[in-house]
Amino acid sequence: MNSPLKFWHKILLTIFCFGIAVYCFIIKLPAAFRGHDKELHAAFYFLAAAFLNILFTKKNIFIHALLFGGLYVFGMLIEYAQVYSKKRWHIPHGRYDPEDVQNNLKGLILFSILWLLFTGIGFLLNKNSKTQPPAANEKTPAARDIY
Repeated sequence: MNSPLKFWHKILLTIFCFGIAVYCFIIKLPAAFRGHDKELHAAFYFLAAAFLNILFTKKNIFIHALLFGGLYVFGMLIEYAQVYSKKRWHIPHGRYDPEDVQNNLKGLILFSILWLLFTGIGFLLNKNSKTQPPAANEKTPAARDIY
């Protein structure tokens, strides 16, 4: 499936979305969400992986692995940025939380499992559709050339 977006449009959309994400990760969560912090981390990284894979992978496992690694590093950098923002701008945020990084990883792993499953099934279905002989009433490519 070809995307109507050009590569640079995808890059700009990604930068815009991750700019919003960085801002939102630096600010303190509203009280209603504080008990669900770990689930929110896993959900964000699941959705971020889905967003980037839909935009960039085209069923390429190498690009998927690069996105996985990039998102994991992004998660660790955000944790360090929260500590820095607390010291630098006195933004009331927490500390570096290894549990947040673990939950980021859980979201990434869950998406990767689903991505591998659906990509594998799609590959098998596509492979099977190409190797099946034509139906009895369907003309072969050579027969179409004759008529």
